[in-house]
Amino acid sequence: MSKDTKNLPTDSFERIHIDSTHAERISKPSMSFWQDAWLRIRKNKAAIVSVFILAFIIIMAFVGPMIGPHDAETQTITHANLPPKVPGLEKLGIFDGVGKLGGKEVDLYKMKKVDTYYWFGTDGLGRDMFSRVWKGTQISLFIAFVAALIDMLIGVAYGGISGFYGGRVDDIMQRIVEILYGIPTLVIVILMILFMEPGLTAIIIAITITGWIGMSRVVRGQVLKFKNQEFVLASRTLGASNGRIISKHILPNIIGIIIINTMFTIPSAIFFEAFLSFIGLGLQPPTASLGTLINDGYSLIQFQPHVLLFPSIILSLLMIAFNLLGDGLRDAFDPKMKD
Repeated sequence: MSKDTKNLPTDSFERIHIDSTHAERISKPSMSFWQDAWLRIRKNKAAIVSVFILAFIIIMAFVGPMIGPHDAETQTITHANLPPKVPGLEKLGIFDGVGKLGGKEVDLYKMKKVDTYYWFGTDGLGRDMFSRVWKGTQISLFIAFVAALIDMLIGVAYGGISGFYGGRVDDIMQRIVEILYGIPTLVIVILMILFMEPGLTAIIIAITITGWIGMSRVVRGQVLKFKNQEFVLASRTLGASNGRIISKHILPNIIGIIIINTMFTIPSAIFFEAFLSFIGLGLQPPTASLGTLINDGYSLIQFQPHVLLFPSIILSLLMIAFNLLGDGLRDAFDPKMKD
């Protein structure tokens, strides 16, 4: 001890009394897994904006055909190929019903003596594009959600059984998956169309025949990861049945991964349906979907771009919003994957 330290006055030191009850107190309230995930996803602005965009599109898919001024299937040949015209916006010089005819811009509504408004214009048969776009969105979303639900159920069941029981059961089931995975999806779709009429059922079956394989592989890997963890082995030692181990210990730990993969499956199904309808293997006219509407507008892109514009915008927004929301859920459920 130095000389300066010896000369320090005793009143320079003060004993700090720590209350043991406050020392071990947890300052923040405990949160469940879902509460923590919600706090994380709230910080992701892109995911939150995507939720509002998806909610708006889903609501409009069901409400739009009802609030539209015209029916989606009614054909009025004299009103064919009209550009968009919206009350109020026409005074601003946009959506005013002006289109090109013979290289000149003319008011087609005035020329054809049309006294009503078509908010998204009309197609070549005089059908209202506003109602048809939202009706097509409704059908595309229905196909995507049903296909994603079937993929999730089959994939979770198949991958869970394969990973949980392992051994010879796992070997046989994985060889079947490898065979199915090696068959091109488009070949399966063509075969389905040969045996079934093109329609909703054929497309859903075609999407789900091989769509569940990715989900089953992910679930199998997660089950293999958790089935040998200490808490599962302890539960098995205490006499828990396989059903209880799966439902109480393994499934709650992989539910986040299942939700994330389902969110990425939905936009894939939407795009696949649009692709099939665009090349003529999906839904057939006059049934409207995003794919059939884009196919109709593709041939008129130089003269009537609005027929292609609006369904393309809806399809793009759905793809972007679902993918951004999937990324946000992935970061929220498993923050380590972001590193």
